[in-house]
Amino acid sequence: MLTIALSKGRILEQTLPLLAAAGIVPAEDPEASRKLVLETSRDDVRLVIVRASDVPTYVAHGGADLGVAGKDVLLEHGGQGLYEPLDLRIARCRLMVAGPPGAAMDRRRLRVATKFVNITRRHFAARGRQVELIKLYGSMELAPLVGLADCIVDLVDTGGTLRANGLEPLEHIADISSRLVANKASMKIKHRRVQPLLQRLREAVAAAAA
Repeated sequence: MLTIALSKGRILEQTLPLLAAAGIVPAEDPEASRKLVLETSRDDVRLVIVRASDVPTYVAHGGADLGVAGKDVLLEHGGQGLYEPLDLRIARCRLMVAGPPGAAMDRRRLRVATKFVNITRRHFAARGRQVELIKLYGSMELAPLVGLADCIVDLVDTGGTLRANGLEPLEHIADISSRLVANKASMKIKHRRVQPLLQRLREAVAAAAA
């Protein structure tokens, strides 16, 4: 049995057509079902539905053989114990520093609001800049507007939400897309099952990009 960890939302929506091209279709609609373990059209493959930030943990510790996680999650929580064999090229966006136009980014100690505290710390440390990190879980754009922070670090898709709140991208940190991750032991022990699936997913990704 192969177990694939997925999270609901945009990544799941864009992953399902790739899985379908590989012959894997969930027996129930994952977005509508309350079940956390879903059977599929293949007797030897099942899906488990977990939080996006938990996908690497389930895969690294053997709760799942494979999983789909955003590169932002892998950068923030670490990809130790994982292989990252395939960029699925879905759920694309950018991880950016953003703030008010003309924000003073050279002040001695910036206050930065973000949920990506590890990535943010590394980004500014690499530039020799001290920051005070303020961890938030949502409505990041509000922080500079009310004086809570000088800037934010967040995912940016079209930039519409930033513009609507009088903010703009200031520094690029990373291009983000969703990746297929694999448990190292599963890649060896279940090689005969994993490799054909990887090949079909590679073909589906290439066809989608053509």
